Amino acid sequence: MASGVTAGSENDPEVARLLEEYRLGVADKVRVTVFGEAALTGEFLVGGNGKISLPLIGETRAGGLTISEFQAEVAEALRNGFITEPRVSAEVLNYRPFYILGEVNAPGEYPYTNSLTVLNAVATAGGFTYRADNRRVFIKRADADREQEVPLTTSTRVAPGDTIRIRERLF
Repeated sequence: MASGVTAGSENDPEVARLLEEYRLGVADKVRVTVFGEAALTGEFLVGGNGKISLPLIGETRAGGLTISEFQAEVAEALRNGFITEPRVSAEVLNYRPFYILGEVNAPGEYPYTNSLTVLNAVATAGGFTYRADNRRVFIKRADADREQEVPLTTSTRVAPGDTIRIRERLF
């Protein structure tokens, strides 16, 4: 997704695309299974350089790839001199955290869960303070260079790595 894309509700095609085409990033934990090769199967963390260190093939690019692209990358690396027809499966075990700040009772870093909405994130952070603007929210997507102001609805979605800012309401 391009930098600076406006965030919105789950009905917004850009937001739906972002959440459907999840791209791996730093601190994601991934389970890689190579069928018939127990020694190559395991749980791995995407490092700060965007790579995962796998047995036999070493560091493999993961950051910025979808799960299917990552599976193809691992299969291709194994095919190059190691396994004739590798069957590779990968799944995200733990997503990178999201961050929430501003007018919530416990701002900070929290683990991401599937289908997370801004309201769920606020609840995780102890709820709104009495000064919170509960009609608008600022979201900075992990791959964007700036935050976007969006209406706060029950369907406003959060993606892994997002930073959510709840501003003070104006009277």
